Amino acid sequence: MSFAVNAAISRIEAPPIAEAQSWIKSGARNRMLLNFCQAVPRYPAAEALQAEVARLATDPAVSFYTDIFGLPELREGLARHMADDYAGDVQADDVAITMGCNQAFSAALMAIAAKGDNVIIPAPYFFNHQMWFDMQGIEARYVPAFTADGPLPRVADAADLIDGNTRAIVLCTPNNPTGAIYPPALIGEFCNLAQRHGIALVIDETYKDFRDDLSPAHHLFATPQWRDTFIQLFSFSKTYAMTGYRAGSIIAGPRVLAEIEKVLDCLGICAPHISQRAALFALTNLEPWKAEKRAAMVARTEAIRAAFATPDLKYKLITSGANFAYVEHPFTDEAAKSVAIRLAGEHDLLCLPGSMFGPGQERYLRIAFANAEAENMPLVAERLIESQG
Repeated sequence: MSFAVNAAISRIEAPPIAEAQSWIKSGARNRMLLNFCQAVPRYPAAEALQAEVARLATDPAVSFYTDIFGLPELREGLARHMADDYAGDVQADDVAITMGCNQAFSAALMAIAAKGDNVIIPAPYFFNHQMWFDMQGIEARYVPAFTADGPLPRVADAADLIDGNTRAIVLCTPNNPTGAIYPPALIGEFCNLAQRHGIALVIDETYKDFRDDLSPAHHLFATPQWRDTFIQLFSFSKTYAMTGYRAGSIIAGPRVLAEIEKVLDCLGICAPHISQRAALFALTNLEPWKAEKRAAMVARTEAIRAAFATPDLKYKLITSGANFAYVEHPFTDEAAKSVAIRLAGEHDLLCLPGSMFGPGQERYLRIAFANAEAENMPLVAERLIESQG
């Protein structure tokens, strides 16, 4: 007799990205594959960053642990960056460095919610968030991420779902998977709702540096009591093309950080020392490089919006921004996964079905265009029209 496995884990579907990659037919193809499966920058990290990492590799100090919350100079540097970016008050003691934003999310949610609690989240959602809720026995209560009123969740919908077991409202902006960028006023309203009910507002801002507006994404860090309600999650991965380095952060008040510290100590002790040094170098030296990549991503967003204005295209662009476009497909009697598999196998366009992002998403597809050039966006429309028969 073999040993048992955790039933809460075994009930969860396998990671969606790996499954989608299996839909690509092997062998030679006579045209370019448009791989819009994962929001990973196509370009490598800046050459200056690569050179710095090569230099750091010979420094014996990087073979040692850092503090659980990370290098003091990185915490200070990120605090300054966030304070400047949001015109607010962020101190080094508010910052915890993590192994990417997924660990940041897991540690933050473990610190504030337990089995039997619930959190409120817009659907469609980032699938790793839902996977973590399921692993922990936390109930997710869904509000529509877009409605007939527009491409944004409504505060009133979230308010209707709050009860005595609600521990947090979780947002992601710019949103994965829809690409929607939540305006500061809306974020402020969600924060006020969380404050009134004594729950946390957790915002994943992994893609904040790809917005087309350089003004503050919100004003929460400028409010005197933000540490009592707000938890911000961030990743260096996409901004600086450092996905493999695994460097992210949590910014929160001291009470919840004291609990998060216990979680981080068990999950990894600290983020990789060399990756933290690389992140510090990026923050300090790569602002022009970051601005160039941001401009390129804005151009890609504009190009994909133009592509969806192509005549005869029956696919409808619902929302777009940062690295993502969320699309309604025209096949009313076909499941989203079936459409996505057919697009990959017959039309050389790999994207993810909306069904991987929550209930009620069978009519939708997610196109993650971070690894595509703007000049290739018209090919998206061509392949989609080809799939219409």
